[in-house]
Amino acid sequence: QVQLVESGGGLVQPGESLRLSCVASGIIFSNYYMYWYRQAPGKQREWVAGIGTGGRTNYAESVKGRFTISRDNAKNTLYLQMNSLKLEDTNVYYCKAGLGIVDYWGQGTQVTDSR
Repeated sequence: QVQLVESGGGLVQPGESLRLSCVASGIIFSNYYMYWYRQAPGKQREWVAGIGTGGRTNYAESVKGRFTISRDNAKNTLYLQMNSLKLEDTNVYYCKAGLGIVDYWGQGTQVTDSR
């Protein structure tokens, strides 16, 4: 059974930092391209960042220079370091594992404005 479990969400104020994690089980993690997405209430889910099996990364323009995606294949874990957070970054964040036409999603972790 494949599971992706996100954690690390919480209350933040603009300018603060947060690190999200996504632990995968039931897949050969190192074979999968990994992604972070986010979704605000009433809006479509949007892609945030991706990292290939070799470590190559890509980012949405809205987070480039502030967010860093990384992976630890030995721990089957994906990370998203979020710095200089903005109000528009408060969303539910989801990780996704992709291999060919197969995708697996986590349940999400909430990042909320604490003000």
